[in-house]
Amino acid sequence: MAEIKTIDELDARGKRVLVRVDFNVPVKDGAVTDDTRIRAALPTIQKLVDDGARVILMSHLGRPAGEGFEESFTLRPAAQKLSELMGKPVVFATDTVGDDARAKAASLRDGDVLVVENLRFDKREKKNDPAFCEELAALGEAYVNDAFGTAHRAHASTAGVAALLPAYAGYLMQREVATLSGMLEEPRRPFTAILGGSKVSDKIKVIDALMDKCDTLIIGGGMCFTFLLAQGKAVGTSLKEEDWVERAAAMIAKAEERGVQLLLPVDVVCADRFAEDAETLTVSVDGIPGDMMGLDIGPETAKLYADAVAQAKTVFWNGPMGVFEMKAFEAGTKAVAEAVAANADADTIIGGGDSVAAVNKFDLAEQMTFISTGGGASMELVQGEALPGVEALK
Repeated sequence: MAEIKTIDELDARGKRVLVRVDFNVPVKDGAVTDDTRIRAALPTIQKLVDDGARVILMSHLGRPAGEGFEESFTLRPAAQKLSELMGKPVVFATDTVGDDARAKAASLRDGDVLVVENLRFDKREKKNDPAFCEELAALGEAYVNDAFGTAHRAHASTAGVAALLPAYAGYLMQREVATLSGMLEEPRRPFTAILGGSKVSDKIKVIDALMDKCDTLIIGGGMCFTFLLAQGKAVGTSLKEEDWVERAAAMIAKAEERGVQLLLPVDVVCADRFAEDAETLTVSVDGIPGDMMGLDIGPETAKLYADAVAQAKTVFWNGPMGVFEMKAFEAGTKAVAEAVAANADADTIIGGGDSVAAVNKFDLAEQMTFISTGGGASMELVQGEALPGVEALK
């Protein structure tokens, strides 16, 4: 971490400071429905305000076409929520680098906060277009990146601008990188990693990387069926990746060779179709009916996984155990979430994405040591890949 400059080294008074935040939040009927990401950026924003900076915030929201303004993706609700959380007015610009943004940035006073419109209304953002980078950089005199969730993308606002202005890491960015790197470099042992989600192909690099670091690796979610196939079991109509069976078999062998305990389901909750009101049946993994699909780990598996989690001193969790969005198939994910929350002696790290949604759904967020705001970024960091948004700060 030493090579990254942080905002504690920035003399911000009277300066226009351009800050990349992650305000990619859910919005319904013009109101923010989950302000977790906005709250996560508050320490950095407040520090700059207290230091007398003129703060200019930029973010993307959703996936607009990049052809200009789209009402459903405006950042205005996020700016309003920020104003509410800070208890002070927040200025909003109706464009990103146009006349309104430039005029409002120029008229800021020390301690003022401005949010410019959605970066992705301009297709040049994702292309890291040099002209767009210069137009963004012209708004500020220093740059702070506090958007770990987008650090794995080399976009104008995450990588391009950092080359044009003195660049610093915000508190959230610092904490994400330090926590995840620390977990990988010096975990307290035993170190248990829990991986879920639908596809082995999406997680293979993470499985590979964690196999070199952890003592126990727990597999759940749709991807477990490809592993069960590799063990020669029939999985009915469950989600499976035939072309990844060989790779899954190699992973099982690698775990054995490394002395890593690899835990796979011993029972599953099956359904006759993918629906909330489907007919369900809990069976051993040796008895999955040919016309049914597994949609959650079973109670025996949940107990097995919870026991492994209880013994750990470091837990990293990314990906649900089943289709937890449906009540009929939430029990496995809930049991694992509760086990992680209950282990007060361990460093418990939730690696972004659906795991965060699950922890929030079961109201257990307060009991976790650290919740990453970046699913994709945290996975790439765990895989040992360089993140453009972090490299740009070095």
